[in-house]
Amino acid sequence: MIESQKLITDFYTAFQKKDWRGMQVCYHDKIEFSDPVFRDLKGGEAKAMWHMLAEAAKDLIVVFKNVDGETRKGSCDWEALYSFSRTGRKVHNIIHAEFEFKDGKIIKHTDTFDLWRWAGMALGPSGKLLGWAPFLQGKVRATARKSLDKFIAEHPEYRS
Repeated sequence: MIESQKLITDFYTAFQKKDWRGMQVCYHDKIEFSDPVFRDLKGGEAKAMWHMLAEAAKDLIVVFKNVDGETRKGSCDWEALYSFSRTGRKVHNIIHAEFEFKDGKIIKHTDTFDLWRWAGMALGPSGKLLGWAPFLQGKVRATARKSLDKFIAEHPEYRS
């Protein structure tokens, strides 16, 4: 197995175990992470996000496949099945991840998924009807950011 493929596999295997420390070991200190909800996180913010999500996940199931990697770039497809904490609704999120590597670590991680589809599952009828709308997507992002900021305030090791 190529080193980058092993790194991706180690990251998601740790996530399956809700082992945020194991996930963080795979990340470069200057990690840049972005997805449709958590945009443009850097360094400690990205590490804090995975810590927060892994701790909050009560019934999380993570499945990953199609791990591909070369010296500088890699990708995989992964799925998260869980109950959204704010509503208790079941979510089955289907995600594609792209990676860049530096010094044997993940330096850039970009997840893509359908935020409208996610909103329909997580938020119910309002998410299905309005999940496409910029104001609802903005509210989802703002709520997630507020939760992350609170988490970082409670965990000073993540402050820049």
